[in-house]
Amino acid sequence: MARSSHAIYLPRAGLNFQAPVLLTRVRARLSGGFHPLSSRGLLRSSSTTPLPAASASASAFYGRLLSLSEDDPSPIPSVGFHRSARMEAERYSKELDVAVRLVQMACSLCQRVQSELVGRKQDEIKSKDDDSPVTVADWGVQATVSWVLSQYFGIENVSIVAEEDVETLSKKDNTSLLESVVNSVNACLAKAPTFGLEGPAKALGTQEVLEAISRCNSNGGPKGKFWVLDPVDGTLGFVRGDQYAVALALIEDGEVILGVLGCPNYPMKKAWLNYHQRYYRLMSNLSPAAYGSWHKGCVMYARKGSGEAWMQPLVHDYGNFDWQSSAQKIQVSSINDPALATFCEPVEKTNSSHSFTAGLAQSVGVRKQPLRVYSMVKYAAIARGDAEIFMKFPRAGYKEKIWDHAAGVVIIQEAGGVVTDAGGRPLDFSRGIYLEGLDRGIIACSGVLLHEKIIQAVDESWNSSNL
Repeated sequence: MARSSHAIYLPRAGLNFQAPVLLTRVRARLSGGFHPLSSRGLLRSSSTTPLPAASASASAFYGRLLSLSEDDPSPIPSVGFHRSARMEAERYSKELDVAVRLVQMACSLCQRVQSELVGRKQDEIKSKDDDSPVTVADWGVQATVSWVLSQYFGIENVSIVAEEDVETLSKKDNTSLLESVVNSVNACLAKAPTFGLEGPAKALGTQEVLEAISRCNSNGGPKGKFWVLDPVDGTLGFVRGDQYAVALALIEDGEVILGVLGCPNYPMKKAWLNYHQRYYRLMSNLSPAAYGSWHKGCVMYARKGSGEAWMQPLVHDYGNFDWQSSAQKIQVSSINDPALATFCEPVEKTNSSHSFTAGLAQSVGVRKQPLRVYSMVKYAAIARGDAEIFMKFPRAGYKEKIWDHAAGVVIIQEAGGVVTDAGGRPLDFSRGIYLEGLDRGIIACSGVLLHEKIIQAVDESWNSSNL
């Protein structure tokens, strides 16, 4: 099918590659704590060591690095590493290109729906079995993403793990809701050329939209390639006119290969954040915001192993947009003093203990008030250096889902940060829709020193946490 001439900025592979090694991981290996270092176990930190040239000294370097255990099966990088890195980048270049455009387009759908929902159309907000809200945007984004991915890569080649199903939409008393979803999907797809994508030849029918949503029925697992979608992460924030995210990731053989995070209410510059939210709430109460008139959201994306993460502003419905020149490289903060660090935590208390995280923050010397943010915007804040710590310790019985973390994790890691469970182990995306085997909670930090302090504080105080 024909392609638009629009192009996003994709970093060249093989440049600025770094081989970071977590101090915590090395120390744990020496004490027998972790499994051997491997491509799955290697974590990123803001403290990195450049990849040496292929030489005798390089071999000695890797010999020292990988000799932590005689039975370590990790391969020593070869002279052909840069060639394989380029091949890897080319392998996923189409997936990343389509994913970024698609998340941009999905964000435009969400913005339109949110402008209608805030203070109005409450009948288009439904509750799921766990009492969490779901809206036209959740189903609309899921249908749009499913349809576009199927068109570009073939229905038979696309497997998607996603949050929503069609059970509620299919009920007889929800015909008007279903109609709204279908209309939102077709309005979004009609704008596809703006984002360099190709839409349908004619509007999708109700059954086609339901089928697109229903195709997102994968259960993930350790083998094969599948997409992971959270159509509206932070729906409670979404319906309140606050922060939310559209998150799309690609996983292959249990590894997160790429991640895209759309944050429509998260401004490109930190300085705009407080003003942006105050203005949004004020204007939403007075009158609907003119679409595209002042929104300053962003999209972040990264590919595993590139050592780079990128951010671009949202595409809006005015004029032409030069995606390539607008992309900015993002990096985690260099702050490693807890007294200067900002930590994020979920807004909701139902699935996370604020008192425990507050105690941890105090014990390691964090002095600032927590930044409580809905959704994976917390990951975005750390990836671009607006915050340094994210901690989440779910209450007993709650299981973390992969779509709430996959995209954010790879973006933070490629921006130079660290994401593990509370035991210092990588999050495992290979065991279905849940993060099975999670040790107590999730800790994301801008650097290894802060991460070490949080891990130590958790170990020291966990027994008294009552979680």
